[in-house]
Amino acid sequence: MSEAAARILVVDDEKSMQEFLEIFLRREGYEVVTAGDVDTAVAHLESDEIDLVITDMQMPEKTGLDLLLEAREVSPETILIVVTAFGTTDSAIAAMKEGAYDYLTKPFRVDELRIVIEKALEKKILSTENRRLRRELRGQSRDRNIIGHSPAMQKVYDLIAQVAETKTNVLVSGESGTGKELVARAIHEQSDRRDESFIAINCGAIPENLLESELFGHMKGAFTGAVQTKEGLFEAASGGTLFLDEIGELTQPLQVKLLRALQERTVRRVGDTVDRKVDVRIVSATNRHLEDEVAASRFREDLYYRLNVIQLELPPLRDRIEDIPLLTEHFIQVFAEELGKNVVGMDAAAYEQLAHYGFPGNVRELENLVERAVALTRDPLIGTDLLPPSVTESRETFQAARITDEGVDLEGLVSDYERSLLREAMKLSNGVKKKAARLLGVSFRSFRYRLEKLGIEDVKHED
Repeated sequence: MSEAAARILVVDDEKSMQEFLEIFLRREGYEVVTAGDVDTAVAHLESDEIDLVITDMQMPEKTGLDLLLEAREVSPETILIVVTAFGTTDSAIAAMKEGAYDYLTKPFRVDELRIVIEKALEKKILSTENRRLRRELRGQSRDRNIIGHSPAMQKVYDLIAQVAETKTNVLVSGESGTGKELVARAIHEQSDRRDESFIAINCGAIPENLLESELFGHMKGAFTGAVQTKEGLFEAASGGTLFLDEIGELTQPLQVKLLRALQERTVRRVGDTVDRKVDVRIVSATNRHLEDEVAASRFREDLYYRLNVIQLELPPLRDRIEDIPLLTEHFIQVFAEELGKNVVGMDAAAYEQLAHYGFPGNVRELENLVERAVALTRDPLIGTDLLPPSVTESRETFQAARITDEGVDLEGLVSDYERSLLREAMKLSNGVKKKAARLLGVSFRSFRYRLEKLGIEDVKHED
C-alpha cells in the first residue's frame, strides 16, 4: 500500500453516519466509498482495492460480524474496524476474535477514530511488506531461474550474457507471462551491479496520480496524504538496476519526466526544487508493439530510442514446446514441496495435452496450471482429469483453426480463447475477480476491462 491516500470503505445503514464519516475521512486525505448493507460492501471488496473498512455492528439482515467473515474470504488483506453501540461490546469482542483490528463504541470522538485508523493502516503497511518478503524468500528457488533448453532460449541466454556486461538500457519485449522480469533479474545478476539493488515496478498496476511519486519520490506535504518525505525508486535503485514493467502504460506527462531523468541522470521529487543525481541502469519491458505505439503518437519516439538501446525478445511458450516437460517438472517439484504433496510427475496423456495447447498465458499460465493440479491431485502422477477444459479441449480447437484458402477469423478465435480463459479463472476463483486476475497474471484493472470488453457476467464455481 502506498503512503498516499488509503482507500476506506464505510458501511452503515444510517445515511447520516455514512455522510459524517465520509466528510471527515476525505478531510483527512483518504479516498472513501460507502455502503448501506453487507452485500453492497462485499461487492465493493470484490471489485475494488479496499485498504480498510469501518463498519457498524448492528445492521438489518446481516451484521458487521457477517461482513467480517465474508471479507476474510474475498479480501483477506483488508483491515476492519467495527463500531458498536454502548453496552453491546460483546459482539465487538467477538468480531475481534474473528480478526477485526479494533472497535469503537458510539458515541466516539473523531480524535479517537483518527488514531485507530492511523495505527490500523501502519499495521497494514507492515503486513504487506512482510508478505512481500516471505513471497520473495519462498519463491527464490524458482523466481531466479530461467528454464529451457530449446534453441530459442539458448539465443536468449547468449544475449543476456552479452548485454549484462554493458551499461546500456535494455528493452525486453514479449507476450504476458513469458518471464520478462526473470530476464531483467538475470541481466542484473550477471552485471557488475549485482551487489546493488534490483528494484521492479509495474507501471500498469499503480494509479497515474501515484506513479510519479513512486518513481521520483515526494516531499512532505507535497500532496494530500504525503505525511513524510519519501525517496523514489530511482534513488532507491541508484547504483543498481530499475526494472520498469509494462512501460507502454505510461501516460504522456510521465513519459516526458522519465525521458528527462534518463537524459539528465537526475530526478526531482514531487514538491521539491532540487535535482538529485542517480546512477541507474534501466531495464524495461512491454507486451505491446512499441513501434506501433510510437507511430500512433501514444509513445514518445525519443523515449523509445532511449529505452530500446538493446532489445531482447522473449519467445512465447508455444514456440518452444520442447521446454514444456522441463518447466512442468520444475513447477511440480516446487509446488509439491510447498504444499507437502507426494507428487512426482505427470502422466504421458497429460503431457500430450500440454504439447497441443497454445498457452496464451505462456509460462505463467503453465505455472498456475501445475500449482492447481498439484493442489488437487491425490496420486503421485497428475492425469488429464486435473487439467482445465481450456487445455483438454484445445487440440480439436487448434486443428479446426488451421488456415485454409478461405482464411480464418483471427480476431474471433483470439476472443473465444480469451473468453474461455477468463471464464475458467472466474470458476477457479469462485467468482472473486481479484483472485482470478492473479491466476491469469494480469492486473485487476486489466482483468475487469477484459470482462467488460467480452461481455462476461459473474461466473461461480461449478461442482
